Amino acid sequence: MLRDPSVKYRPFPQVDLPDRQWPNRTITRPPRWLSTDMRDGNQALIDPMDGEKKQRFFDLLVKVGVKEIEVGFPSAGATEFDFISGLVRQDKIPDDVIVQVLTQSRQDLIETSFQSLKGAKKAIVHLYNAVSPAWRRIVFGMSRDEIKGIAIAGAKVLRDEAAKQPDTEWHFEYSPETFSTAELDFSVEVCEAVMEILRPTPEKPLILNLPATVEAATPNIYADQIEWFGRNIRNRDSVVISLHTHNDRGTGVAASELGLLAGADRIEGCLFGNGERTGNVDLVTLALNMYTQGVDPGLNFSDIDEVIQTVEYCNQLPVHPRHPYAGELVFTAFSGSHQDAIKKGFAAQEARNDQIWDVPYLPIDPKDLGRDYEAVIRVNSQSGKGGVAWVLEQDRGLKLPKRMQADFSRHVQALADETSRELNAADIRQKFEAVYLPGVGDRIALVDYEETGAAGQRVFVGRIAVDGVEQSISGRGNGLISGVIDALGSSTGPRLDVVDYSEHAIGHGADAQAAAYVECRTDDGRTVFGVGIDADIATASVRAVLSAANRA
Repeated sequence: MLRDPSVKYRPFPQVDLPDRQWPNRTITRPPRWLSTDMRDGNQALIDPMDGEKKQRFFDLLVKVGVKEIEVGFPSAGATEFDFISGLVRQDKIPDDVIVQVLTQSRQDLIETSFQSLKGAKKAIVHLYNAVSPAWRRIVFGMSRDEIKGIAIAGAKVLRDEAAKQPDTEWHFEYSPETFSTAELDFSVEVCEAVMEILRPTPEKPLILNLPATVEAATPNIYADQIEWFGRNIRNRDSVVISLHTHNDRGTGVAASELGLLAGADRIEGCLFGNGERTGNVDLVTLALNMYTQGVDPGLNFSDIDEVIQTVEYCNQLPVHPRHPYAGELVFTAFSGSHQDAIKKGFAAQEARNDQIWDVPYLPIDPKDLGRDYEAVIRVNSQSGKGGVAWVLEQDRGLKLPKRMQADFSRHVQALADETSRELNAADIRQKFEAVYLPGVGDRIALVDYEETGAAGQRVFVGRIAVDGVEQSISGRGNGLISGVIDALGSSTGPRLDVVDYSEHAIGHGADAQAAAYVECRTDDGRTVFGVGIDADIATASVRAVLSAANRA
């Protein structure tokens, strides 16, 4: 890399728009959405989609609610042409969906495009030609007037070809390709020349697509360009301003959002942002960004995993595990502090009296996208006590007291360090059972017990096995637990003082079990914890004390 990149690269010029309005606006309604997956996305694939994959992708787009779909480039070859004409002939286009095809501004290609749509109820034909200085000078070697002449000639062919098929409801789109790196006044000049030919009206507007064909500036500059264009184009009420942003600088989503603030009406992009180079704008991210702001995007991603599976199959490209909203890991926390915040957030969410979502680190409820909460917190060597407790609660319904969470977390941390891998719910459950629940290595095991006496003067009589040998024990106390403690201290068990006790039901209904947790202090000052699980809460309490005794 150059130490002084300014000798090779120039900063992008600002737009002279001192009274810009877009920074003070908010997105309050969704745009018109156009998917370019089957055209722009398809041409960017290593192996372009065949007819079966294109049909499957088309069906997915219809299912999620996309109403405008660019289905291909008919003049590119027989696969494209046959698929598009097949959609029309086989009546596979829903009445509320309009298909679009793309064509360069060349007569033979435009004619082929219209032929592919023969018999369609309605369709959009999208015409384009590049207008920026670099393309004029380097690619075409043409003047401004010559470039404008290409656009005018193409518009005339659009008009004439549409007249030959009057039974179809034709709509037109024109793109001054490379708009984002072209002179704004020239873009307006070319677009108005096209409008002179096609004569749009408020009832039947012309779509003017203003693409960031190559993203070359910060998103605010693109927004300035869109606002400037919207202010200066004639007959704005007869124009739909459409945005087609690429992601060369990694800000395609931001550019589209700011472009909407600047007055755009329509967004063109691909599911998960597939497209040439760094991709087109990501429609999923854009739509769900709106959703998290309380705006219905008009697209349904309530089964995000089905969308992912279909796109990955058709594109033969993976969705990154960190992809916004959709990635496998985007709702997952491994860090202890993150896990603790999320766990507390879910607890607070359950206690709220309204539905407003407010959980730390989760900008959207995973369940709204068809995801469950199992993968929200996953445990490895970076995890903390809150994450471990969350997994155990989700897996077994056990709600460990806070100080016990810290005790158990030490065991899980040791296991994670030992195995050097992520621990799943089964690993954590097995470690919990090995540490706290009855096992082969326990010195003391419960055989049977009974409790008698009046309140405040309870008598515990039990049979336990100590090192495999059964014996009877008894003790007195003001309750069951104190009676067990006294019985153990009077026999071969350790002397314990109860510091804390808690209990809860596991599940609901008549078959629900009970969990009891006890924190005790030994006579030498150590803290030990015990857990008991049983269909009877009293028995669960006894088992919890014996669990602590074994750990002492």
